[in-house]
Amino acid sequence: MTPRTWQLLRLLADGEFHSGVALAHQLGVSRATVFAALSSVAEFGVQLQRIRGRGYRLVPVWQQLDAGQVNLALAADAACFQLEILQQATSTNTGLLRRAAQGAVSGSVLAAELQTGGRGRIGRSWHSGLGNALTFSLLWRFNCGLNALSGLSLAVGVAIMRALQRFEVAGAGLKWPNDILSSDGKLGGVLIEAQGDMYGPSCVVIGIGLNCSLPPALSQLITQRASALDRLCPAVPGRNQLLAAILQELAGVLQQFSSSGFACFQEEWQRYHVQQNLPVRLAMPDGSSVNGIALGVSDSGELRLAAAGGVRLFNSGEVGAC
Repeated sequence: MTPRTWQLLRLLADGEFHSGVALAHQLGVSRATVFAALSSVAEFGVQLQRIRGRGYRLVPVWQQLDAGQVNLALAADAACFQLEILQQATSTNTGLLRRAAQGAVSGSVLAAELQTGGRGRIGRSWHSGLGNALTFSLLWRFNCGLNALSGLSLAVGVAIMRALQRFEVAGAGLKWPNDILSSDGKLGGVLIEAQGDMYGPSCVVIGIGLNCSLPPALSQLITQRASALDRLCPAVPGRNQLLAAILQELAGVLQQFSSSGFACFQEEWQRYHVQQNLPVRLAMPDGSSVNGIALGVSDSGELRLAAAGGVRLFNSGEVGAC
C-alpha cells in the first residue's frame, strides 16, 4: 500500500465514519486522491465500508501495534528486546534474517501491521490482513551450534501456549512440529530459520503468526481449515498485550533452552499435543507415508510413532489424521 493509503487508514482507525471531504481536508489533497488511495485496500484484507453521504469506515476497528504499549506491558522484560514495528513487510522473517547477517543483536523483534508474503513450512504461504493477525519475528543468538537446537520449534510452541493461557484461550493445542490448532483448524504457526555452523555460535529467527480474527475475504484465501482467537476466548486480547505476553514467555523458554535443551519441555509439550495417543499418518518428504499411533516426542523433539515393527522416531514429515 502507498504512504497516502497508510495515512488515510490511520485516520480511519477509530472505526467511525469519515467523509471523503473531511479526509481530503485533513491531508490537504482532493477527494479524488482519497478515493484512489482507498480503492484497492480490499486486496490487502482491509474491510472498508463505504456509504454515500456518510463516507468511509474501517470494520472492525483497527487496533494498531504500538511499541510503547508493548514495552509497558513487558515491564522488566523490555530490556531483553529491541522492538520495531513496520507498517508493511513482505516477510518479517526475511527482513530479520537480513539484519541478523548484518549483526543485529539478540532479542531484536520485527512486527508488521500488514504482512503480504508471509511464509510457512514446506514453502506454504501465510495469509493475513490488516489488524486481524499478529505477525512478528524474533532474533535469538546461541553460543551453541546448530546441532544443539533440536526441538527448538517445539519449545517455542510451549511458550505460545503459556501466553495463550493467560487470556483463557480455550481449546488450543499443539501439533508436531510447529502448528497451533483448535478443533476448528489452524490458529497459528511457527517458522524457524537458522544461521551459523554445527559447532557454534548460531542464531535463529523465530517467525510467529497468530490469527486474531478471520474476515470472510481472508478466509477465502486460506486453503486449509483455520481458526482465530475471537472464537476461542471470552475477550480477545489486544495485539499489543498478546505480543508482550508471548515475548515474555519466549524470554524464559529460550534462556532455559540455552542451558538445558528441549528435554525440560518434553512433558509439557505432550500435555498440549492434540494428537497424543491418537492414530495419525505421517507424510514423508519422499512421498511415502507411515501410519501409527502418535506417542508424543523424544527428549530432542523427534516424533515418536508406534508403527508396524515398533516405535520409530522421525524428525521430518507432515502429520495428519489417519
